[in-house]
Amino acid sequence: MIPFPSPEFDDAVAAVCHGSLAEDQARALNALLRQNPAARDEYILRVELHSRLASDRDLFASPAAESIAVFPPPLLPRPARRRFAPALALAACLAALALGGWAFSHFSLRTGEGTTSHAVALLDRVVEADWGRGAPIPRLGGPLEPGRLRLVSGIAQIVFYSGARVVVQGPAELELVTPSQAVLRQGRLTAEVPPQAHGFRIDTPRVNVTDLGTAFGLVVRDQHTELHVFQGRVAMQSGPGAAARPLLAGAAAIWEHSALPELTNAQPAAFAALFDLPDRCLAAEAGRYRAWQSAGARMNADPALLVHYDLEHAAASRWELPNAGNLHAPACDATIVGCQWTAGRWPGKRALEFQGVSDRVRLSIPGEYPALTLAAWVSVKGLDRAINSLFMCDGFAPGTIHWSIRHDGVPGFTIVGAGPTDCQIVAGPPVLTVDQFGQWLHLAVVLDGPAKRVTQYLNGTPVGEKTLKVKPPFRLGPAELGNWNNHGFREHDPALIRNFSGALDEFCLFGRALSPVEIRALFAAGKPQSDALVQNRPGLAFPDPQQP
Repeated sequence: MIPFPSPEFDDAVAAVCHGSLAEDQARALNALLRQNPAARDEYILRVELHSRLASDRDLFASPAAESIAVFPPPLLPRPARRRFAPALALAACLAALALGGWAFSHFSLRTGEGTTSHAVALLDRVVEADWGRGAPIPRLGGPLEPGRLRLVSGIAQIVFYSGARVVVQGPAELELVTPSQAVLRQGRLTAEVPPQAHGFRIDTPRVNVTDLGTAFGLVVRDQHTELHVFQGRVAMQSGPGAAARPLLAGAAAIWEHSALPELTNAQPAAFAALFDLPDRCLAAEAGRYRAWQSAGARMNADPALLVHYDLEHAAASRWELPNAGNLHAPACDATIVGCQWTAGRWPGKRALEFQGVSDRVRLSIPGEYPALTLAAWVSVKGLDRAINSLFMCDGFAPGTIHWSIRHDGVPGFTIVGAGPTDCQIVAGPPVLTVDQFGQWLHLAVVLDGPAKRVTQYLNGTPVGEKTLKVKPPFRLGPAELGNWNNHGFREHDPALIRNFSGALDEFCLFGRALSPVEIRALFAAGKPQSDALVQNRPGLAFPDPQQP
């Protein structure tokens, strides 16, 4: 049996990757992989580094093994494959099975998740929305499944999949039922129902309202209910057995301690705050934009900030991308290759869109660092590659890093050490799902050499933490945003295509490990729209350069 670690093991794995494995080596390697978990882990690691994807499915013993194997070994030439296929199949399967639950939880192709949804609406806009303490906060732009929404204060616009738009003002409690039905238990709302959503219905404790081509308003509090029709007409039903009655534009019905309503004139002024939502959203977004700019100015004063691409000062007709942080390091300016400008997080804010396999941003960062922090605002349009690049150093030189998203929504981070076996692949849980595509997300990773820790974040919240096994220092050198220069790898390998599909709004890189509070503050400062909970959290943990 081959000893581990040893030069014999190195030679055997190299022979597998290069298609020159002898029969006695195959038998010895299989015997080692059966008995030594550390050798199995190292075998998997080296196969990943060679990035050779098998194209012949009969190398695997069963469909189950095929679903587990993430990075199978490259194929031998066909004559050798026939001779050693049983031995290589066993080696590949043993290595794959060694992944166990790790592969299932982090790398398996989750074909069922994220492809179906019970959602009936989406949260389209908010202004100073407070969803209450201890309750899940609906994600702006995210899908909403049937259930109750409790809005303590502020305003929220909900777009139902039928096409109806409902604006709710807190305090309010709205239950989503179907794409064409909701229940207002408390609060104030307006509904705009286009012809495509004809028949949209909102129930209240006192009256059920069915659209007949309308814009209307509802108020529900205690024993008091109001229905105001601004356009078109509705059918109102005061109880399960009552007959539906029409209510036309300009009219209102008020229920006060009685089953019969009092008819009066509609009062649009009572719903002015809801009608003003678009203008209020624009004003709130402009305020958020200015707050982010101020926070960025404070962050740029941090001497550990190596790179800050805020995309604010780049000329649309030029390809230079200036570095707003650490102005003493002009070599960290970047070059745009092939990307196109697109809309960013706020009106007037720009972002870079990565569409083709050639799109990338080239940069070079000199020096050595005991710790690093990378953070980016991205909008993912698709995960169409096995590995989708965020930030990758060229090749696999010692001390370099690769930051990516895998096809199944797993954030990945690779740290290359000084020796051939000194490399670590850190995988978080699968946190990016189909319903997040197109939304602005804040991704961050902290590589803390002194603390021997790697922590990954999504929207300011830690989503994975692993012990760091590779020793600092870390070197970056030539690198790319949104793509990868596969320096040192053989050609015609599909794994070498790792371009990102989406948009980048901001990227920053620190030569130190940011704390969880600082990561959360970066997210809070850059979030497209604030909410009450974010406003009440600690502020950006960077000093104001104007303060002593």
